[in-house]
Amino acid sequence: MAKSDTGKLTHLGADGAANMVDVGAKDDTVREAVAEGFVTMTRETLDTILAGNAKKGDVISAARIAGIMAAKKTHELVPLCHPLLLTKVSVEIEAQPELPGLRVEALARLSGKTGVEMEALTAASVACLTIYDMAKAIDKGMEIGPIRLLSKTGGKSGTWTRGAP
Repeated sequence: MAKSDTGKLTHLGADGAANMVDVGAKDDTVREAVAEGFVTMTRETLDTILAGNAKKGDVISAARIAGIMAAKKTHELVPLCHPLLLTKVSVEIEAQPELPGLRVEALARLSGKTGVEMEALTAASVACLTIYDMAKAIDKGMEIGPIRLLSKTGGKSGTWTRGAP
């Protein structure tokens, strides 16, 4: 859970009950977040996906669409998230032969009062789950993860980048 300037968790009331944070007084700023996820699989599974020969169809296109749709529904899936008017969501999926597997990168952007980290993370997660779903008949041993935030910009806390000092 997020922490306030006082170091207290922002989604917990004085009595410990979970509640949605009031962002009404915050300024609108352009906010962007980028997350990534990985699906590791056998080389044969990766080759089948890349050749477009999965029985369920085009795995990468379906995963991209699923990730975009998921970002738009994050507030319906994560209980204390605000519904947001996203201005941009993109999901890029690239082969990682050295895994072997696929890397998903999701970007979410808006101009608003609260961040879009959860939307980017949800997009990456659901895209990875869709890859698994569409290829599980070939390879039930696929692994998903890590799924992680790479960067976020905007808002009072400014810019954060994974690995930056």
